[in-house]
Amino acid sequence: MASIPSITKTSEATPPSLGERGEQLAVNYLINKGYQIVVTNFKVPVGRNSKGVAVTGEIDIIAIDGKTLVFVEVKTRRSEEFTPVITAIDHRKQRQITRTSKVYRRIFNLMEMQCRFDVVTVLMPKGETPTVTLTKDFWSEKSFRKRRWRDEAWMCQ
Repeated sequence: MASIPSITKTSEATPPSLGERGEQLAVNYLINKGYQIVVTNFKVPVGRNSKGVAVTGEIDIIAIDGKTLVFVEVKTRRSEEFTPVITAIDHRKQRQITRTSKVYRRIFNLMEMQCRFDVVTVLMPKGETPTVTLTKDFWSEKSFRKRRWRDEAWMCQ
């Protein structure tokens, strides 16, 4: 009979990564702004890439702001010496989040709910107080839609 490997716990907890700390700051910031957090780190298969490999999409934070469903991308950096933090949310990342948001809305039958895409940037220089910035409605789903009439029902308004 095969034995089942045991899982051993280490006595030392792994400290959170810079990104994890940034996401926690972002969650607290959004709660203070009146958002209701629905889920963090939502992951789901969203299709296949051009080579046929399965692609998993992730959304850092899904929240409700008033009557609007909000998909939030969080980016955390130590400095803006080379480029502003927000420039890390490029077209490819926006497309991936948009695809993932469609899957989320299909799963939970939220096609008719108003939604938008926000970005929270966290600047955490060593030894200094972090700076958290919210950019509402950073991009629109319209720039990623295919030109088919039925897609209009899936778009964030």
